[in-house]
Parts: sequence; C-alpha cells; structure tokens
Amino acid sequence: MSANKKNNKTDHSKHDHDHSHHDHDDHERHDHHDHSGHEQEHENHEKAEHDEHSNDHQGHGGHSHHEHHLAMVKDFKFRFWWVLALTIPILALSPMIQEFLGVDWRFTGDVYLLFVLSTVVYFFGGWPFLTGLVDELKKRQPGMMTLIGLAITVAYVYSVFVVFGLEGHLLFWELSTLVAIMLVGHWIEMRSVMSASAALEKLAELLPGKAHRLNEDGSVEDVPVEELNVGDRIVIKPGEKIPADGLVVEGKTNVNEAMLTGESLPVEKQEDDEVIGGAVNEEGSITVKIHKAGDESFLSQVIALVRQAQETKSRTQDLANRAAFWLTLVAITGGILTFFVWTAFTTQDFSFAINRTVTVMVIACPHALGLAIPLVVAVSTSLAATNGFLIRNRTAFEEARNLNAVIFDKTGTLTEGTFTVTDILNFNGQLSDDEILNYAAAVETNSEHPIARGIVQKAGETWKVEDFNSITGKGIEGKVKGKSVKVVSPGYIRDEKMEYPKKQVEETSAQGKTVVFVVLDGKLEGAIALGDKIRKESRQAINRLHEMGIQSIMLTGDNRQTAEYVAGELGIDQVFAEVLPEEKADKVKEVQGQGKKVAMTGDGVNDAPALASADVGIAIGAGSDVAVETGDIVLVRNNPEDVAHVIQLSRATYSKMVQNLFWATGYNVVAIPLAAGVLFAWGIILSPAMGAVLMSLSTVIVAINARFLKLGS
Repeated sequence: MSANKKNNKTDHSKHDHDHSHHDHDDHERHDHHDHSGHEQEHENHEKAEHDEHSNDHQGHGGHSHHEHHLAMVKDFKFRFWWVLALTIPILALSPMIQEFLGVDWRFTGDVYLLFVLSTVVYFFGGWPFLTGLVDELKKRQPGMMTLIGLAITVAYVYSVFVVFGLEGHLLFWELSTLVAIMLVGHWIEMRSVMSASAALEKLAELLPGKAHRLNEDGSVEDVPVEELNVGDRIVIKPGEKIPADGLVVEGKTNVNEAMLTGESLPVEKQEDDEVIGGAVNEEGSITVKIHKAGDESFLSQVIALVRQAQETKSRTQDLANRAAFWLTLVAITGGILTFFVWTAFTTQDFSFAINRTVTVMVIACPHALGLAIPLVVAVSTSLAATNGFLIRNRTAFEEARNLNAVIFDKTGTLTEGTFTVTDILNFNGQLSDDEILNYAAAVETNSEHPIARGIVQKAGETWKVEDFNSITGKGIEGKVKGKSVKVVSPGYIRDEKMEYPKKQVEETSAQGKTVVFVVLDGKLEGAIALGDKIRKESRQAINRLHEMGIQSIMLTGDNRQTAEYVAGELGIDQVFAEVLPEEKADKVKEVQGQGKKVAMTGDGVNDAPALASADVGIAIGAGSDVAVETGDIVLVRNNPEDVAHVIQLSRATYSKMVQNLFWATGYNVVAIPLAAGVLFAWGIILSPAMGAVLMSLSTVIVAINARFLKLGS
C-alpha cells in the first residue's frame, strides 16, 4: 500500500507527460510530498487468577495455551464431582445437620469416618488452594489462594482437634461445602477464561494442515504447511483454505477474508493480486507463489499481536491488583479481629468464633478482582481482532475513550489515493463521451503518470497510438485512428487562446478536481476531470465521530481548494492544507496545545512522526504489512469507519472494567460485616458455605459480564 501511495504522491512535473499545469493554477501544490519516515510489560492474566497453576502457562508440558486451560477446566471439574460425592455423607454424618433435620443417624465411630472423609476433601479437593497458598507466600504476594487456603486449614485443623478431644463443634460440613463451592466456582470461571481466548485459538486454526505444492515437472504433491518455503508454488482448489501469503500467478477467484480482516464481502483475486494465508478460496482454482511463510505471514503476525495485547498489563489492572492486595490484608486482619472480638468480648464458644473467622476470610477473597480486568482485556482484544483492528498498545487503546479530536491524513485514508475519472465534459457533442475518453486514453497509454493511469483505467480498452510526443510542460500528443490527438493542460489552452465553456470548467475545478483538455485535429472537443476518490466509508466515519462528540480534522499536502472541497463533502470540522511531511507532527502538537486528546490516523510508515506525537496513533490499511506499522492500533482494512469502532470499543471496554470492579469489590461492603456477625443479635448470620456462595457468585458474575462485551455496548 505504501508503495502505491508513494507513486501517487510523486511530483507531477517529474514525468515526461508533464501534467503539472493540467489542473487549475494552484494544482502544483498537489505533489503530495512523501511522508517522512512500545512495547509494554507483559503479564499473564493467570498470575492474577490461579497462582497454584502459575508454572509455565505459555507452554505447560508442551501443550498450547488453550490445551492448558482445558486441562485446568477438567481438573476443577474432576475434583468438584469427587468432593460433591464425599460431601453428601459428610453432611449426613455431621451432628449439626442431623440436629437441624431432627434425625439421629449416630453410630459408634461415626466421627472418625467423618474425619477420614473430610481429610480426603481437605487434601484432594483443597489441593489447588493449598499449593496456591504456598506459592503466594513464597512470592510474598498474599491473595485469593492465601485466604481460601487459610480458611479451609483453620476449619480443618480446628475440627481435627475437636475429633480428638477439644470441646467444640465440628466444622467438617462447612469445610466440605466450602471446598465444593470454590471448586465449582473455579470450574465455571475457567470455562469463561477459555471462551475469552477462543478467538485467538480460532485464528490459529485458520491455516490448513496440508498444501498442494506444484513441482517443477508440473506434478502436484501434498505436503505439510510447515514445509512450505518462500518461492514455492501451491495450488488452491475451490473451498480450500489458503495455506500461506503469496501472489496469484495463475487463475481467478473470489476469496473470503472475513476471519482475518473483518471484511464480510468476498474479495476478487486475479493474477498479481496478493492472497493471505488463512483466507478461504471460494470459487476458481488458483496457483499462488509464496512470498511469506511461517512467522513472517500475516496470520502469524496477527496472532502474535493479539497474544501480546491480551498479555499486556492494563492501567486499570494495576489498580485492581493493588485493591486485591489490600483486600487480602483487610480480610486477614478482619478475620483475626473477628476471632478476637467473639472470644474476648462475648459468651459465644470457640467454634463460633472460628466459624466467623473462616467466613470473613472466604467472603473477602479478591478472586473476582483478579479476574475483573484480565477477562475484559482478553475479550476486547479478541473482539478487536475479529473486527479488523489490532491493539498493539493497551494503554493507548484505553486512552482512546477520552479522545475529543481525530486527525486524518487525506490521501489513502479518507480518499483512495488514486486518480479516478469523475467527469467528461463534452463541448461540441460531435463525439460521444466514450470517444473523447478513448482518444485521450490512447495517447496516455505511454505515460506512467497517476492522471494517465486514471484515464487509461477508466477507458478499459485503448486504441493504438502512433507518433507519440511530449509537449514540454503542456501535455502529450499522438496520432490515433488517423487523427491528431492532444491531451493538454489549461495552460496550453490559454496560450493557444482556444475558446471553451469557462464556467463549467471552473465549477469542476472548484470541486478540487484536475482538468485536462482533449484536442482533435486542432479542435477542442472536451475535457476530462479527475479526482482522488473519497471513500464511501469516510462519510459514515465522520458522521459517527460527530455523534460521539469528537472533532474531525484533515491533514494534507494538497492545495487548499482541493482540501476544502474534500472537507466540505465529508463535513470535516478543521483543515490543515499544504502541510509538508515534516510539519505533520507539529500540527498534531498544535491541536494538543488546545487541550485536546488527539488521535492521528494515517499510513503507519509515512506518517510515523505524527502517529508517535499523537495521544493515540492509528495506522490504517495495514494490509499484510502488519509488523512494519508504527501505530498503537493497526486497522487491517482501508476503512476509516473503524476509527470510530476503536473508540466505541475502548469506551465499552472501560465501562465493563468499571462494572467488574464494582461487582468484585462492592459486595464486600455488605458481606464482610455480615460474615463477621454484626447482625447476629437480629438472627442474621452467614455460614462459611454461604460466604463461599457469595464470593463465587461475584466471580461468576464478573466472568459472565466480561463475555457480554460487544463492539457497540
């Protein structure tokens, strides 16, 4: 894409077909000077989730990230069902439960059977929490596992002493129900974690396992995709996935790139067009020459960027981590204080105080806090990738919610960056519009100028030209079908004092279009107007930004008349025209100086200084060159409307983070005092099992809430 832009931005006067005077007088400024030319900390969200499983999250025994999560889900599920099965007899054997039910199922040695069953629950069911406690204490980072581990250990050890002679009440049933609820909570939560990363795994599964490699003798052999090398030729049949990035060397087809770029419509591909590994070949059979394979491929770069973004520590995560740490200290302190108050200042027995202590520690577990932000990060990153934009800088992405001005580079961002025939002005009516275009296209065939390419492309077919010649500084000429044909600038028409409908031409020029004249056998027959076509998505993008209360600004090297026309067509609020490449970063700083949070949207390579100066740099139209783009956020499609989508997702993501932080911490304000027994005098009290239910419920709510994040939410 960048290369094309550079071609289109070349100074018109440097071509043999000198169109520097083709346009209105100011069009010399339409030279589009070439634009002159973060990595954050990574932190696996599992560190805030399950420290008991924190060793080697990326490659657990050679397993993929997805397989490791799957193993964790199965582990929690397996332990939960066993603990649930043991909890039933434990409940039946517990004296407190029998008393509550009004039954007497006591028998000799029943307390020892209760002890054995509870010991299995404590060590087998509680193992993830006990190992997590040890890990957290080793790192001097007490957290959720510390609280759960301490709670079940206090309940178990105290009950063991009661079994062997200490006066008090057995808490084995509280222990087993607490472990069962914690295990099922983790099981549900880990399933949500796995779902949050599902989009990344789907991307990884896009590549097929095998490819049809074309040998030099014309034979075709099926080989594993890993064995493909740059320069190999492969055959892709209808309905098959494309195994690697490359150029079509034979055939024509439509390709579905929806999973890669977010573009829902199939894209037509023919010879010399680029195809991306992972896309689906929908129609014809094509032969592709590989130019990128392995880690250099577009899909590999996307996966790397998505994983990097998911693992990048969020600013909001820092807040959540600090809150979780302090909540752990509050829980431990609250548990000790609760125990002290109930034993020192009340007539309640020792087991009651232990019961309250355990409940406080369980209910205050910062588990939901540990998940609140990482789950939203994972979902938002995956959602962004599947909609065609990649987050490279998590902090900048979060900052996008505060933007109140977006600066767009014009050429190639708001416009398509190529000259297109927009109008054919027929002065005499003796020739048809198509004939005027075809005569002009015939002589333009020998020119490499962007204007010439626009005319030739519009004509489709070109007639043969003879005696081609350049008219220095004025245009070109040649013989076509026996007629003398000149395609010339307004300067040539003025010098030759030729008459033409000036008002019609001036109105066309006022729209920012370049006008060239067509002369046949010395007679002025008409003119052709060309414009840098405005993308249809640009209007929607500007309208959406206005609806969001964000100012739109255009930055361009074009002359002011052209810039003002494009800005007027799109409803852009402010225009910086005739800006040299090295001045673009200064313009960004000028807008920032007005107290605005600014995003710069443009080419990731040529607009690098401006992108770096902005609060948020958005590289648009990255295509397959993802790795070389310098933006904080990379838009895969050439669609400026995605800028609005980025801001929408940033706002929705922040909203979900705030909601999750509320769910993760807000319930503690009510739950901790209830757990401590402040309403005991009124008969309101929470058991450790009920505390575990509330704690687990907050975790599950946080996990489910994150999954409901949508682009427009």
